[in-house]
Amino acid sequence: MAKTTSQRKPRATRPRTSSSEAPTKSPRLPKVIQAAIDAAQDRKASGVVVLDLKKAGAFTDYFVICSAANPRQVQAIADGVEEALKAHKQRPSLVEGYARAEWVLLDYFDFVVHVFSRQARDFYGLDRLWGSATRIEFPDVA
Repeated sequence: MAKTTSQRKPRATRPRTSSSEAPTKSPRLPKVIQAAIDAAQDRKASGVVVLDLKKAGAFTDYFVICSAANPRQVQAIADGVEEALKAHKQRPSLVEGYARAEWVLLDYFDFVVHVFSRQARDFYGLDRLWGSATRIEFPDVA
């Protein structure tokens, strides 16, 4: 008798918030933010974090921040996010850093997607600059 393996669908990732209390419910993010997160994770982005900047007095509502292992992956993640958001009729008003592929910024007015190389993310510490923002972490997808 042949042994068969069942193919399971990957489980949806649940975001984690960094607060002293364990969250009882996942925070509700706008559909376009979730689409950007899903697209980044589809391209194997690591360290995906959303900073909710609405109460921090920033120029935008959200930052989506993620890391990539190499320049090619930085560009692939940026391409995937841009493609996914076109399906939601969203186009970036500004794209910066694509050619160098160390830090690609996609500005959608209400939110900004930052795709970093690991070294650039450590160097610039964007996660730490907005300490007053609500931080929502997403586990890496295997």
